[in-house]
Amino acid sequence: MSTLLEMLGCRYPIIQGPIAEMKSPRLTAAVCEAGAFGMLSLGFSNAEETRRLVGGVRELTDKPFGANIMLINPASPEILKILAEAGVKTVTTSTGSPGKIYPLIHDLGMKGLHVLLALSHAMRAASEGADGLVVSGSESGGLRSMGPESSTMVLVPLVADQVRIPVVAAGGIADRRGYRAALALGAQGVQIGTRFIASEEAPAPQIWKEAILACGDGGTMLVPLKNMKMRVIPNKKLLDLSADPNVDLSEEYTLMNAPKGWMSGDFDLFPAGAGQVAALIKEIKPVKAIIDEMVS
Repeated sequence: MSTLLEMLGCRYPIIQGPIAEMKSPRLTAAVCEAGAFGMLSLGFSNAEETRRLVGGVRELTDKPFGANIMLINPASPEILKILAEAGVKTVTTSTGSPGKIYPLIHDLGMKGLHVLLALSHAMRAASEGADGLVVSGSESGGLRSMGPESSTMVLVPLVADQVRIPVVAAGGIADRRGYRAALALGAQGVQIGTRFIASEEAPAPQIWKEAILACGDGGTMLVPLKNMKMRVIPNKKLLDLSADPNVDLSEEYTLMNAPKGWMSGDFDLFPAGAGQVAALIKEIKPVKAIIDEMVS
């Protein structure tokens, strides 16, 4: 058994990627029941919401699960304590300095994997106590940096060559080919986001799932926000705005509107989030079928 699997406590080294407001106990439990590691996306959740979501997962499965903690959320220390009390053993951390929170994670008897976008950040996180790393290549969905980035194919082996803790590959993985490729690159496991949006159990509205199914080669783009970018599937409004040289897209879209836009299907408010791997997704499937195919 790999170090990562020992940390997760599940059958397969597949981690559910956290996505905005897709805080669905049903989806998380389905991932766990299929043998992978379900995750709650806690983002800017508070203590009350955390207890409700954890309780919802526990009603549906007795398998191990985790949660993603955004380190810029001031409620993160309290959230970690609630998770530890509920028996959660492993979390992922993102958007912030890992050095400040990992002493608490370890004091609570937990392990943590830090999510990062660059080799320099990986080496820093490893030196600051992270137990593992989620290495997110440039083709990933979600938030991206403002600077140049390496693809998963390049970034994962770069990091794996430099650290001694488990590496999880994220970005461009939706089937058995991507899964096997990630392991060949030196990762002990994978994190899956976009593919799980297009699952039967995902709470995403049908229009979001259909946008992923319709996305073709080169069908995503990076929208500039304040100090970061977001990978999305552009709709007509975004394409029209992008074609106007007088428009500053960072003034047209705000990150705080992403959860509402996505979960309501109002992509004029904020375009549908997805990674480049959306081009490979052609069918909405049950979570178990997705995972079974990936590890077959």
